[in-house]
Amino acid sequence: MNDEYYMKLALEEADKAWGLQEVPIGAVIELDGQVIARAHNLRETDQNAVAHAELLAISMACESLGTWRLEDTTLYVTLEPCPMCAGAILQSRIKRVVFGAFDPKAGCAGTFMNLLQDERFNHQSELTAGVMEKECSEILTVFFRQLRTRKKEEKRRSKLKALDEFQAFDSD
Repeated sequence: MNDEYYMKLALEEADKAWGLQEVPIGAVIELDGQVIARAHNLRETDQNAVAHAELLAISMACESLGTWRLEDTTLYVTLEPCPMCAGAILQSRIKRVVFGAFDPKAGCAGTFMNLLQDERFNHQSELTAGVMEKECSEILTVFFRQLRTRKKEEKRRSKLKALDEFQAFDSD
C-alpha cells in the first residue's frame, strides 16, 4: 500500500469531521501495513481544545499497542500538524509523518517552523509533505467558505429579528 491509500483513509476521517460541523481534518496511523488508529477532529463536539485528529489517533494507537512508543508507525494527516500535535508526535516517537495540505498559520512540519526535524529534540520524524495536497486543501477551503456563508446568514437573520422586535416594541 502507498501513501495515497492511507491519505484517502485520512480524508474519509476528515469527511466524518465535516459531518459533525468540525474542521475537516483526519488522521490515520499505520504499522506494518495495518491501520491501528483512525480519528478526526472533535474539538467542537467534545468542547476540548486538544481533541485534534492527530492526538486522538495517537491515543488510540498507544492503547491498541499497549505502549506510548509508536516507533515504527507512520501518521497520515490531511493538514500539516500544529505545534501541539507536532509535540505529541515527537513524544510518541512516531517514525514518519505524511501530510496533505500545508498550514501557513500553524504548520510545524516545515511551513511555519519544523519541530518534527529539529535536531535539538531527542527524536525526529521522517517527513513527507503534500501527499494529495489538492484534495486535502480543497476540503478545508470549501468547509471554511460554507462556514463563512452560514455565519453571514446567521448574522443577517439576527439583525432582522432584532429589527422585528424593535418594530413590535415601537408600535406598542
